[in-house]
Amino acid sequence: MSIRMKFEERIKRKEQEIQEYEAKIREGRAYLQALQDAIKLLPKENINRPFEEKMLRQGSNVGKAYEILKKTGKPMHLNDILTAIGKNTSKKERISLAGSLASYVRRNHIFTRPAPNTFGLISMEDMEEPPDDFGIDNKEDREEFEKVIGTKK
Repeated sequence: MSIRMKFEERIKRKEQEIQEYEAKIREGRAYLQALQDAIKLLPKENINRPFEEKMLRQGSNVGKAYEILKKTGKPMHLNDILTAIGKNTSKKERISLAGSLASYVRRNHIFTRPAPNTFGLISMEDMEEPPDDFGIDNKEDREEFEKVIGTKK
């Protein structure tokens, strides 16, 4: 057997070996893609939920709001949160904090919104319902409401 034939034989074996490896790589990539597609179908779970609170920046308005809500143990209106963290209740401050807290609410992380402009914590176990007369802000409406529910004659 000539040297040329030996080289050609080695080349042929190496090409076959490379084809086998390429087939395994294709199979591996197909399997990986199937796993990635399957995981997209599953709901997102956050095992580390207790550690999310640590992600809030200390001293930020959101961090302060978290501390206030944790301390009170119940949902609070946005104006009450702002007052508690030492901010004024100007429109700019309300919009800023409400937007920040709402972003967490939309992602279902840390904060909840049990009522309009009222925020609580997901970790709060017994969320209070708003009172029956929630949203009634004038005397005539309150009296009409009391007549309807039978608490006033």
